[in-house]
Parts: sequence; C-alpha cells; structure tokens
Amino acid sequence: MGVAIEKAPRGRLPVRKRPEKVVPDEAWEDDAVPEKEGAGQRGASGKRAGGSANGGASRARGRSAKRGGAKGATRRVETEQRPPRNHAWLNWLLILVGAGVVVAAAVQAYSTLQSIPVQHIVVTGQLEHTRTEALQEMVQPALVGGFLRADLQRIRQQLEALPWIYEASVRRRWPNALEIDVVEQLPIARWGDNGFLNHEGQVFRPSNDSDWQALPLLQGPEGAARTLMATYQRMVELLSAVGLAVTRLAVDERGQVEAELAGGIRLLLGGSDFLERMHRFLAIYRSELAARAGDVERVDLRYESGIAVAFREPPLVAGTEQ
Repeated sequence: MGVAIEKAPRGRLPVRKRPEKVVPDEAWEDDAVPEKEGAGQRGASGKRAGGSANGGASRARGRSAKRGGAKGATRRVETEQRPPRNHAWLNWLLILVGAGVVVAAAVQAYSTLQSIPVQHIVVTGQLEHTRTEALQEMVQPALVGGFLRADLQRIRQQLEALPWIYEASVRRRWPNALEIDVVEQLPIARWGDNGFLNHEGQVFRPSNDSDWQALPLLQGPEGAARTLMATYQRMVELLSAVGLAVTRLAVDERGQVEAELAGGIRLLLGGSDFLERMHRFLAIYRSELAARAGDVERVDLRYESGIAVAFREPPLVAGTEQ
C-alpha cells in the first residue's frame, strides 16, 4: 500500500497523513468482551463468532428499541395540552377596580354640584302687597349651603308664613337659579278687629289693612271663620238676585246668625234651616218689602212658617202732635 506525500509549502516540513483504519461493526461488539478471556476465546470458531454477532445484533436492536421508545414517550409528553389556567379572580379584580373608579367619579361630581352657589332668584306672580326684593332677601339664609343643598320645603313654608302670601312654589332651575312663584291673598271680608278672610275662610292679619276697610265685616268665635265664610258666600249669591248686599254677618256662641244688609236691614236667621229661611225672605221682599225697603228696620225669620217685620218710625216734625 503506497503512501502519498504532499509537497509542503516552502519553509514547512511535509506532514505524513496516516491512513484511516476502518473498523467493522462486529469489532464494537467484541470490545465488550473482557481482555482477560484471552486470545483463544477471541479466535473461536465461526459458529461461536456468528452467535456472538447475532447476540450483538439483538442487543443493538434492543438498545435501539429502548432509545426509540424513550424518544416516543418524550414526544407524547411534549404533545400533551396543558389545562387552561383559571383567570376568574383577575376578572373580578378588574370589575371591582372599574366600579371603584365610577363611584369615585360620581362622588366627585356630586360634591362639585353641591358647591355651586345660587346666583339668581326669580320671583313670578302678581304682587300687589309684597315687594319682590323682600322675598329675595328673606330666602337668602336658606341658600348658604349651595344650589343642591337648599331646602325648598323650608323656603316654601317661610314664604307662606308671610301675611299676604296665600301659596308659594319653589323649584330649582339649572344650573344656578331658584324660581319662586307666589299667589297673594285675596281678602273677601274683614274678620274681627284686624284680620281678614280669604276665599277659603282662612284668617290672615297683614300689617297694612287700610285699603280694605270697605269689605264686609264677619264676626264669630274662634274656629267659626270657615263656616261663616261659607254662609256669607251663599248669602251673597242669593241676595244678588234682588240687588241686596251683605255688610255684616255675625254668629254668636250659640250658633245664632244675624246679618246686616246695605241700607240697614237686619236679618235674624237663627241657628238652623238657613236656606229655607233665606228663600222665605226673598219671596216676601219681592212681593211686599222691596217698595218700602228704606223703611224696613228688622226682619225676624226665626219662625217656622212666617216672619216678623219691624219698620222704622217716621221722623218727628217739630210742632206735630203725637
């Protein structure tokens, strides 16, 4: 077997390559035999060598099978899907955080609205006896807390406590105004010495009453104002048919009603059968008394079926004998 010698570059010694030795596969199996068995055992007959070769092949296939099985097991483990993780707690956490943000924003917005002051007070309604400026000044202390904290019920009660205010309504008008609508009292009659009655028989006592002294006078015990006002309104309706008007209506502790008409006629109506007695008076007045209305002083209607009329005595003339 020849050996090839390459020409080395100048300045370098030639390197001799050793031929590679090819080792058959059976040699790897023979290496597993311990060397102490000796050369005789390694040089056994072909039959034994063949058996050794077959055994080595079997062992090689076993190792290959084991390696293949191990690799297959590894692939199966790697391909198994892991169960999904439970992220429900994270969802709940996000929901709680979001709810907290919303609540905090709402609280902040509410606090901001509460701090808004009332900058305008608008008063509506026909006012004849009450000044608009007086109403605006009166409600100012109730607006110190701001636009939303203003107690509208309390403001309404304060307004209706004023003598000439019959009814008041208060409402907010966004963004910073308070609207007040008032209805003044309408006096229908005087009550007692310094009071007045409205259309519902409610008593009110204003400080300035000089403009209403021409109203009819109603008198009665405490608590009788509402009932007496209803009686007065009914009398006004009935007497208007014959052109008469009521100037005074009174009821005493026993419930006896007495009225005084324009022109000086007094009506004694008693304590019962009011409508029946008024219709009786109207019938007599149309038929007999209208022509002599100036002479009639008193009409007593307290009888069951009749009346008693008292006339004024004619004035005496000087030198006339009685």
